[in-house]
Amino acid sequence: MARSQARSKRKYTGKKYKNFRKKRKRELERPRIDTEIGTDKKKKQRTMGGNFKLKLFASQFINVTDSSTNKTTKVRILRFESNEASKDLNRRHVLTKGAIVETELGNARITSRPGQHGLLNGILI
Repeated sequence: MARSQARSKRKYTGKKYKNFRKKRKRELERPRIDTEIGTDKKKKQRTMGGNFKLKLFASQFINVTDSSTNKTTKVRILRFESNEASKDLNRRHVLTKGAIVETELGNARITSRPGQHGLLNGILI
């Protein structure tokens, strides 16, 4: 069964909606990208309208902005700190928006969406 972004089969009360059509290809969902710390691995994904997304599977570096000096530098990620998005992502050390990593400059919070932007941006905490 294909994953879909279409309307749910059930209402919030639990009652079932009447089926009015089958699934459409434009409603299909792609598997999510779990970005990790490791050697750089990217993939270019074509989307609707001829646009594209860059999928980032793994990266060792992050662009960190120091808000006090407003200077951005590319630094190495030393280790994973935490991910408040979910316990599962935290346990598996998955980098998503809002995850905290330790860098050479200090702890940084990720502000980009690595599964869709193809790069890691962050700000110093």
